[in-house]
Amino acid sequence: MTSSRSSSPLPSHASVVVIGGGIMGCSTLYHLAQMGVGDAILLERNALTSGTTWHSAAQVRALRHSRNLTRMIRYSVDLYSRLEQETGQSVGWIQKGSLSIATTPDRMTHIQRQEALAHAYGIEAHSIGAQEAQERWPLMNAEDVLGAVWSPEDGRVSPSDVCAALVKGARAMGASIFERTGVIGILTENGRVRGVETTQGTVMCDAIALCAGLWSREVGAMAGAEVPALACEHFYLLTKPVDGIDGNMPTLSDHDSHLYIRDDSGGLLVGCFEPMGKPIAPGVLDETFEFGLLPEDWDHFEPMMLNALHRLPALETAEVKMLLNGPESFTPDGSFMLGETAETRGLFLGCGMNSVGIASGGGAGMNLAHCIVHGHTAYDLGEADAKRFAPVFNSAEHLIARAPEILGTHYEIAYPGRQLSTARDLRRLPLDAEYRAARAHMGQVYGWERPLYFNKTEEPRPSFARPDWFENTRAEVTAAHERAALFDASPFGKIEVKGPDAEAFLLHTCAGFMGRPPGSVIYTAVLNARGTFESDLTAQRIAPDHYRLFTGTNAIARDLAWFRRHAEGYDVTLTDSTEDYAVLGLMGPDAARIAVEIGAPELNGIGYFKQGEAQIASHHVRAARLSYVGEAGWEITCRAENAPAIYAALTAAGATPAGLYAQTSMRIEKGFCAMGHELDSDVTPIAAGLDFATRKKGGFIGAGALAQARDKGAATRVVSLRFDDQDAVPLGHEPILLDGRVIGQTTSCAFGYRVGRPVALAFVSGDRPAPGTRVKVDIARSPQDAFVVHGALYDPAGSRMKG
Repeated sequence: MTSSRSSSPLPSHASVVVIGGGIMGCSTLYHLAQMGVGDAILLERNALTSGTTWHSAAQVRALRHSRNLTRMIRYSVDLYSRLEQETGQSVGWIQKGSLSIATTPDRMTHIQRQEALAHAYGIEAHSIGAQEAQERWPLMNAEDVLGAVWSPEDGRVSPSDVCAALVKGARAMGASIFERTGVIGILTENGRVRGVETTQGTVMCDAIALCAGLWSREVGAMAGAEVPALACEHFYLLTKPVDGIDGNMPTLSDHDSHLYIRDDSGGLLVGCFEPMGKPIAPGVLDETFEFGLLPEDWDHFEPMMLNALHRLPALETAEVKMLLNGPESFTPDGSFMLGETAETRGLFLGCGMNSVGIASGGGAGMNLAHCIVHGHTAYDLGEADAKRFAPVFNSAEHLIARAPEILGTHYEIAYPGRQLSTARDLRRLPLDAEYRAARAHMGQVYGWERPLYFNKTEEPRPSFARPDWFENTRAEVTAAHERAALFDASPFGKIEVKGPDAEAFLLHTCAGFMGRPPGSVIYTAVLNARGTFESDLTAQRIAPDHYRLFTGTNAIARDLAWFRRHAEGYDVTLTDSTEDYAVLGLMGPDAARIAVEIGAPELNGIGYFKQGEAQIASHHVRAARLSYVGEAGWEITCRAENAPAIYAALTAAGATPAGLYAQTSMRIEKGFCAMGHELDSDVTPIAAGLDFATRKKGGFIGAGALAQARDKGAATRVVSLRFDDQDAVPLGHEPILLDGRVIGQTTSCAFGYRVGRPVALAFVSGDRPAPGTRVKVDIARSPQDAFVVHGALYDPAGSRMKG
């Protein structure tokens, strides 16, 4: 890889400036050029691949936990093989497969769930026994191996060669690379990027792709944007040649021991993602850290070394070449960041790769370029949305606490309900003290601590079987179904839309019937130009010139940015009021009695999908008559500081606090779709069965695309499933089979306490099977019988919640 700066002078203007010359920067530049941005340039402070890319172990494993992340990595594999033909530059692709072993029953379940996913996504994967695993990796001690999954399509590449090929292809299409050109400032105007100041001069531009790896947080701050990523030390051991390694071998994954193992130049490469990593404080890695490494730390690596000696007895006599310690970037949730920032228009992130940069880089770079050129990724990548983090996570203190744990989760078993332990209690609900007094088990969502269930007696044990909280959640659902329960919706995002153009603005940006009179509650989709979901929300029209929008807990930054970017030309103001208000959902047949008992009988006069004002415990509230759980009641909004008094009045009158798990179970029984599960930017309201809530006359963003889909006969593809076996534990992403053929996947799963069986919502790829059709759901390679329902499993007519 050349380290000389481009001989041509820095241009005064470029449509797009890519910052960073690692795998993400090189891939993004290549794809920008391929998409016709011929004047795109890449700036690298030092030399291409310096930083993290050059020392990557460069494994390319196709399977990920979602269809689109898997699709993205499969694109990387196709790209890397295509580049070699296109550019003549070898990428060092070695396709010897990967072998994932299990030494515990839960790990076996975990890898069998992965195998089931692979079959759903069209990836070749096979369960094999310990003996066959031993035959595929003869140097392995297999005495404690219970079984394995063999994935023959996986492989690895040479990271420097991949970048060289991408750069060669990009240059051939007109793009330019400038090495030894550091970014020292970013010019912005009215919240939009305008240019980049460098050590070689200033370049004006329309957009920036920030792919600066270890330094992305600091560069993002130059443009006023938050990029919560932090480097941790990452270790792998290299040995000199070892007897028994003949040519290239599969990658061996021993995740129970936190290890990955492969051959390297006739020796062994043994890497780890230890349970708790070592963070690197911001500023420690400065501009002089180029092709640098961190000091060996044998004390830290020792527990992993003992695991490796157990798995590979040959290591006892192998000669160590080095313990490589190179930095890798990690985010607060373990997924990378891709897309435009909430704070600064024209600043696009492609960073925080969490040690999967090479595998992801080809597809992620393509999607980032697509986002810059077309305004959206090629397919939904909501789990990587650059706008998904609460601002509190960008604190150096919180990143230093969280990033090492994220490194450790890389090889954890994906137990349902697993909660992270670091960087907790960052945002507390107005009723936090009351919930903890009621022994709530808390979970973190967008930084908020939310009650998952109540009356916890001890820490839950991780399991793929029926969970510890099963009976706690049953009691809360029973309370909502037979008496009354309180659900806390305070963390939901709240946006005040005020001004003379409020109605016109929302008629443009929302697909629902936003012209309803004050006092109305409106459910609406928020669509993009493709007619697919950007968000879904509930609006309360408080006055002719005032709406309050309630959006998802982790969607507030994204949705507020979306509305603000479409507000030009409208006389409206948009304000985030999330923390100003608490919201309590009082749900159940006793809700009407409680309303009278607490001195607010006027609540019983509010019609379905209407809202009105009342006094509870001498405090003003606004109550909306709707239900997310299928029981009659209201969502009661009050000032955050008044929530304790109102909560005390409601519970004294007989309402039982209920957590998120109960709410989710009841939502699924009712067939209500949720963003990030059934709804995303690949899905239209038609496919989700929500076209009834859109305006057929149009006039909103996406109306044309939606009309075209209707004209082409688009149909609903969401179904409900009820399982036969009460003990089945579906978790989501399980393949659904009809006559031995995969027809879809589960999207949301729970036990349905009101219907007495495990339940799921699911998406099918073609026509929906008829109601009553029997299907098989592959749970960790164990097929479970279920039958198909169109619509709600519980109270399909909705008579319970309408009262």
